Amino acid sequence: MPTQSKPLRYLLNSGDSIPALGLGSVGFAVPRNVITDAMLHAIKIGYRHIDTASSYGSEPAIGDALSRAFGSGIVKREEMFITSKLWCDDHDPEDVIPALQRSLKKLQLDHLDLYLMHFPVKLKKGTKLPPKEEEILPVDIQSTWREMEKCIGLGLAKSIGVSNFSIKKLTDLLSYATITPAVDQVEMHPVWQQRHLREFCSSKGIHVSAWSPLAAPGTYYGTTEVIQHPVINAIAFKLGKTPAQVALRWGVQNGASVLPKSFNPSRIEENFDVFGWDLSEQHMRDLQEISQRRTNTCWFFCNATNGPYKTLQDLWDDES
Repeated sequence: MPTQSKPLRYLLNSGDSIPALGLGSVGFAVPRNVITDAMLHAIKIGYRHIDTASSYGSEPAIGDALSRAFGSGIVKREEMFITSKLWCDDHDPEDVIPALQRSLKKLQLDHLDLYLMHFPVKLKKGTKLPPKEEEILPVDIQSTWREMEKCIGLGLAKSIGVSNFSIKKLTDLLSYATITPAVDQVEMHPVWQQRHLREFCSSKGIHVSAWSPLAAPGTYYGTTEVIQHPVINAIAFKLGKTPAQVALRWGVQNGASVLPKSFNPSRIEENFDVFGWDLSEQHMRDLQEISQRRTNTCWFFCNATNGPYKTLQDLWDDES
């Protein structure tokens, strides 16, 4: 296992700080014990941020890992940063706080460090993905956000934010928000760099966090474009690093927190080795020239007859 320098943290507008590197935990069909063991291994080698969501199916396993880590003295609660998310069928105002409380119970915690609205999408209760057209409902972000804000006052979350929000949707939210979102968690990697969104968020004091910072290779929703990209591979070869480490380091040097997902111990260790070295200015310029495309479109939230998003352009506001 490589020796690591101390991981970087970024200050949020809430006054809390978020680790620059976290561990994603989408756990569809992954056995509970496998997730728990992976999370414990990650904590032991130095990960201090775990990202989950009610829709991932991993909250109970993460709760087991955290309970064991705290109980055995591996880490203290205040050293960990735990993120979870409100799923799309809990957008009704009366459902927001109970949804967070259910997540806390599964995670065996009394508060989250960060609670995010997972998508600017509302689904009928109990909807499975992909949703049917009639299960995609009109969405009222303002009423949902009001309840998200209450989570702060109740001490259930230290920071709140959003995920998968475009500049336009953030602008709309900021027009009525009492609490500015601390984070916008979005797809971000060298093949989809989110330059305009990052510039906007920086101007508003909103931190950008990157889900699928490696473009989720090996998943049904991901691609190998990042880890197989010739520019990334050439830089990795020159530095004696892996393509994944180069992609993650690119995100960190752009001021984002990155959330690679893995339950493989060796990959978890490899992904942690992104501190104590830098990409050069030339490397960053070379990476900036990579042709851009959104690799995960979330097309299933769009339909031509029902719901607020008829097309992908509506969902993402045609932003690049």
